[in-house]
Amino acid sequence: MKRVILAVTVLLVAFFTYTGGFQNLNRSKPDVPSPVTENTGKIFREITGVIKTGETLYDIFKRYGLDVRDLFLMRNASASIHRLRNISADRQFKLMVDEHNKVHSFNYSINDDLFLNIMRNENGFKAEKIEVEYEKRIGQIGGVVKDSLIASIGEGLERTSLALNISDIFAWDIDFTTDLRNGDTFKVIVEELHKDNEFKKYGNIVAVEFVNNGKEYKAYRFEHNGKVGYYDDEGNTLKRAFLKAPLSFRRISSRFSKRRLHPILKRYRPHHGIDYTAPQGTPVSAVGDGTVTFSGYQGGYGKLVMIRHRNGYRTCYGHLSRIGKGITPGVKIDQGEVIGYVGSTGLATGPHLHYEMSVNNKPVNPLRIKIPSGEPLPEVALAEFGSFREQLSKKLASITPESILATGNNRKESADGA
Repeated sequence: MKRVILAVTVLLVAFFTYTGGFQNLNRSKPDVPSPVTENTGKIFREITGVIKTGETLYDIFKRYGLDVRDLFLMRNASASIHRLRNISADRQFKLMVDEHNKVHSFNYSINDDLFLNIMRNENGFKAEKIEVEYEKRIGQIGGVVKDSLIASIGEGLERTSLALNISDIFAWDIDFTTDLRNGDTFKVIVEELHKDNEFKKYGNIVAVEFVNNGKEYKAYRFEHNGKVGYYDDEGNTLKRAFLKAPLSFRRISSRFSKRRLHPILKRYRPHHGIDYTAPQGTPVSAVGDGTVTFSGYQGGYGKLVMIRHRNGYRTCYGHLSRIGKGITPGVKIDQGEVIGYVGSTGLATGPHLHYEMSVNNKPVNPLRIKIPSGEPLPEVALAEFGSFREQLSKKLASITPESILATGNNRKESADGA
């Protein structure tokens, strides 16, 4: 009888071992992460998930029965890198935990470009931010403008971001609200960032061509002495002293005029500026580097910021809903820095920006003033730039916007580099 029981036991053990029956039984246990053995010989369990709305790390520690004392040590280690209280919903995390429920490491996706890594060491924990590694491919996009660049370049957040980046590159040459015409064309060579063989987002624009009202503009991304910029065919930087406009994607409601009927006062008077209609709260940027000379409330201008620039230039930004934090007289301002937000303070019929420019205290029309060309690349870099430009010019020439749009597919990938 004992021999029969022994034989049955051996057969059952063999059956479960062969079929994986023991593993299937283990899998039925909920919320038990699989053990992982590291080179140290220690066995860790891996806890992965996605941060839920309103959830904190303390909630996660309590749910998995982790040592809360480790959480306080991790918070201290990460305080100057990324505060753990600032974790966001829908971001992924991973915890490596030992058999005593003590944390060995914590990995958290801050955004699409960075993740936070906290590792235990002999002194407690060490935190660092690490860049996400993407596979970089080169894509080509072309199209014809109809109504706006955003509407023409394609749907989706990444395409909208690409349109905004194009407008930033040509911000010194093209006003993408007042200058655009239906039938304008664009060609773009751009980095496409992939992870796990899936497209995630666009990277840097490598080269771009824009034909506006028959005039061709080109820009090439080039690095020299560690500095990256966009240059035209002759190697001149596209960045200049002043932007074409202090707002992106808005409508001009009133132009520069020596005699305009005031909409509120109902009498003719000079209008030494440009009125840009835009939604309440739209950010307003300084068109050039300079120093704030006034910020506050001034009569019909409402909330106003005035900036003094080099060579006798001055710009004014009126009817703001609020002035940017720290924008006070004497403060140095960088080109493109947000100085306030669109509003309707002062004598205004609705939300808009009143923008003025003067040279040596004489009002000038910002839309007609000629902005000098940017600084050229040094002589020693021109040969390398010329070769780089020729290579990219051929690629741009190979993009045919009309044929791409005709097929309903205005995205073409290229496996080779630019």
